[in-house]
Amino acid sequence: MKPTVEIEGCRAAHAELDRRLAGLTEKTIRRISALPDWTVAHTLAHIARNADSVVRRLRGVIDDQVMDQYVGGQAGRVAEIESSAGQPVAELLADVRASSAAVEEIIGIVPDDAWDRLSRSVSGDLTPAHRVVYSRWREVEVHHVDLGLGYTPADWPVALVERWLPELVQGLAGRADHAALLAWMIGRGPTPDLGPWG
Repeated sequence: MKPTVEIEGCRAAHAELDRRLAGLTEKTIRRISALPDWTVAHTLAHIARNADSVVRRLRGVIDDQVMDQYVGGQAGRVAEIESSAGQPVAELLADVRASSAAVEEIIGIVPDDAWDRLSRSVSGDLTPAHRVVYSRWREVEVHHVDLGLGYTPADWPVALVERWLPELVQGLAGRADHAALLAWMIGRGPTPDLGPWG
């Protein structure tokens, strides 16, 4: 089934990100982002290369082929981000805009009967096309916050929060000591240490 809510979420997320990118300077993109060891430029480069991966995967489902998210897997992903992060500010911002536009373009041509076809994530999981669009929406919203440009979790769309939060809550038990998690959830302990998400 065509993921209409997720498609609209992607479009809105792209538009809001584009609005906030106006006027960014070379100095701003070279500062550290909210992500460890990544500058704002690295985070923008990730948003752009993630868009490329979405286009690659959706092109695969159109052609009825299982495509890998990144050429060269995790190492290829890292290399693409590093290379893109070195672009001058004007080129990097143009890259982000063009790659987001390419996502929106390919979303518009995926046949209705192809949304359940599979592609492969960088972790090796097979994922239906409708989840790829959902993942793109999440990526843009989360990394928009990571840029440190004034967009915060309070700005996340209600539709995304209401869809994603239950999924994450369901996985909490696998990311923390169970007693510590239970104590925190009933107001009897500090926030537990969480294992990595994703």
